[in-house]
Amino acid sequence: MRILITLVLFQIFFHGLAQGQNPKLLQNIGSRDIHTLDGLWQVIVDPLENGYYNHRYQPYDNGYFKNAKMQLPSDLIEYDFDTDLELMVPGDWNMQDEKLYYYEGTVWYKRSFDFEKREGRSTFVYFEAANYEAKVYLNGTFVGEHIGGYTPFQFDVTDLLREKDNFLVVKVDNKRKREAVPTVNTDWWNYGGITRSVHLVDVPDTHIEDYFVRLSSDRKHIEGWVALSSKGSGQKVTISIPELNKDENMVTDQEGRAQFRFAAKPDFWEPSQPKLYEVILSSSDDKIMDHIGFRTIQTRGSEILLNGESVFLKGISIHEEAPFKTGRVTSAEECRTLLNWAKDLGCNFVRLAHYPHNEAMVREAEKLGLMVWSEIPVYWTILYENQETYQNAENQLTAMIQRDKNRAGVVLWSIANETPLSDARNNFLGRLAKKARSLDDSRLLTAALDTHSGSFGERVIDEPMGEVVDVIGINNYCGWYYQEPEKCSDVTWKNTFDKPMIMSEFGGGALQGHHGNPNERWTEEYQEAVYKYNIEMLKKIEFLAGTSPWILMDFRSPRRHLKKIQKDFNRKGLISEQGNRKKAFYTLQKYYKSMEK
Repeated sequence: MRILITLVLFQIFFHGLAQGQNPKLLQNIGSRDIHTLDGLWQVIVDPLENGYYNHRYQPYDNGYFKNAKMQLPSDLIEYDFDTDLELMVPGDWNMQDEKLYYYEGTVWYKRSFDFEKREGRSTFVYFEAANYEAKVYLNGTFVGEHIGGYTPFQFDVTDLLREKDNFLVVKVDNKRKREAVPTVNTDWWNYGGITRSVHLVDVPDTHIEDYFVRLSSDRKHIEGWVALSSKGSGQKVTISIPELNKDENMVTDQEGRAQFRFAAKPDFWEPSQPKLYEVILSSSDDKIMDHIGFRTIQTRGSEILLNGESVFLKGISIHEEAPFKTGRVTSAEECRTLLNWAKDLGCNFVRLAHYPHNEAMVREAEKLGLMVWSEIPVYWTILYENQETYQNAENQLTAMIQRDKNRAGVVLWSIANETPLSDARNNFLGRLAKKARSLDDSRLLTAALDTHSGSFGERVIDEPMGEVVDVIGINNYCGWYYQEPEKCSDVTWKNTFDKPMIMSEFGGGALQGHHGNPNERWTEEYQEAVYKYNIEMLKKIEFLAGTSPWILMDFRSPRRHLKKIQKDFNRKGLISEQGNRKKAFYTLQKYYKSMEK
C-alpha cells in the first residue's frame, strides 16, 4: 500500500509539473550531437490501459513500462513487446495498421538501444511531438510526462542511461477530452502515436540552453541574448557572424544570461531573397551553429510592413498532412512538396493550421521565402473557464515560441481559431496574448475570428479580440456555408479597428475530377465559382493585408461522411491528396499573379 501511495503521489507531482511549467527546450537540436531513436518500435495496443492500471483502476508499480520478461516457466507475465506489433517512428498508428484507423486510446511504445556515456556530458531524450499525452520511462523508471500533441518536450536522462541494453517505453494516449486543447470537436484527424522524431541529445554539462538573435526594430542593430544551463555571472559567451565580420564577446549575469546589441548592416530576409546568415554561439564548453535571417515585421494602420515596406500576404492554409500517402508528415521532403505547391500557387505566405507544425516545415518555409503564420489549437469551444485548460494552452504557446523564435520566416503568432464570444473566452485569449508578447515582442499577434456583425450585404468587424491582436484574421465562407457564390462579389466589409485584416479562410469543397455546372456542389466548377466571386469581394476591401484560403490539400477528417465524395476527407483543398490540382487552384494562382504587375 505504501508503494502504491508513493507512486500515485509521484505521478501527481509530475502531472502538475508538466501542466504548470515549461522548462527551457534545447534549441536547434539539428546542430547538436544527437543519437536518433527513429525507426521500428515494438508496440502494445492497450485500450483498457491494463499496462498502467490494476483491476481497481489504480496506477500500479509493475506496469508495461517495466518491460518484464519471464525468468521461470511459472512466471505470469501477460505481455511481451518483442513478440507484439511494430510501428515506425515518426509516424501515426492510424495509417500504419488498418485496425487502428479510428483508434483512440493507449498504445505503449518500446525501443531498445545502446549508448556510450561520456564524462562531463548530459543527455536528454527529446521528442519532437507525441499525440496527445505521453508518459516516458527509461529502464523501468518514470522520467516525466507531457500533454499536447504538437509541441516538443525533453527529459534529462543522464543518470538513468547505461552502456548496454537500455529500453525506452512511452505510453501514448490520444483520447479526446473536453478539457483538452484542442477539445473533443475538431475538423482534422486525431492521428495518434509518436508522430515526430525522437532523439538522444548529448550536450556538455554546462551548455547553451537557449538563445534569441534578431534584428532590432530600427534595423540598424543585431540584438538578443544567450542563456547557459548553469547560473552564475562572469561566464564568457561569444556570438560570431562570419559573413558580417562580427565577433562579439559578452559575459553572463547571475541568471547565466548574456545580453548583446551591436551595429550591423545585414541583407534583410524577404520572400524574394530569403537570406540566412551562419551564426555561431560559443561558450567555454559548448558551441552551436544556426542559420538566421534578419527582418522586421510591423504594422502601420491597415498595412503590414516587412522591413519597413508594405507587403501583401499572398497565402494558403496548410494542414500537417502528408501528400500522396496521407497521415502525419514525417519528413522534410514531404514538407518541401507541400511548400513548393504553395510557391507554385504564387504564395509568399503560409498559414500553418491549426497547431504548431513540425520544425522542418517552419525551417523549409523560411528557406523558400515563405512567411509563416503559426498557431496553437485553441479551436472552437474549449473550456475557457477551466484554469488547467488555460495552462495547457499557455504551455503549448510557450513551447511553440521557444522553438521557433529564431526563425525569420515566422511573422505571426496565432492564439485561436473560430472561438465563440464570451467574457471567459475574452479573458482566456487576453491572457494568452499577454503571455505571447512577454515571450516575443518582435512579431505580430493574430487570431482567426468568425464573429462579426452587420447584414449579409455589409460585414462589420467589431469583435472584441480586434482590440487585442495586431492583425485581425477573418474566416468567412460565403458561397459555401451561406449564400450562392455569385452573390459574394456584392458583399462589402467595414473595419472598426485601424488594423490590417487577413482573410484567413474562405473556399468550398470539390472532389478532384468531378465536373458539372457551376451551381452543382462538389464539382470543381462550383469550387472555382466560389473562388472567383470571393476574389471579387476581396478586391474591394481597402484594409485587406493578406489571404490564406482554406486549404492547400484535401485532408482526412472524421466529420466528413459523404461516401462517394468525401470518404473521410475535407474536400476544400485546391489539390487532391494524390497531388492533382483542381480548377480553383488556377483561379487563385491568377489572382496572386495579377498582384505582381
